[in-house]
Amino acid sequence: MSKRNTRLTTPLVRENGSLRPATWDEALDRAAMGFRSAVEKHGPQTFGLFSCSKTTNEMNYLAQKFARTVVGSNNIDSCNRT
Repeated sequence: MSKRNTRLTTPLVRENGSLRPATWDEALDRAAMGFRSAVEKHGPQTFGLFSCSKTTNEMNYLAQKFARTVVGSNNIDSCNRT
């Protein structure tokens, strides 16, 4: 099998220690629940986000807005300085 054929095309979720295929809605809901649980347990500063300089300024702006207003964390950075 070539390397190109090993790319994931369906999200996987861990259940009872094993990965299984899931719908996009289920995978995104689980990710959101994980973020929410960590923030509720440890506070918003437990969350950090790293953005990419190769994306648009608008996408970087949305990423920082999400981290700061939705999550409540100032822990956001990007590789724009390099």
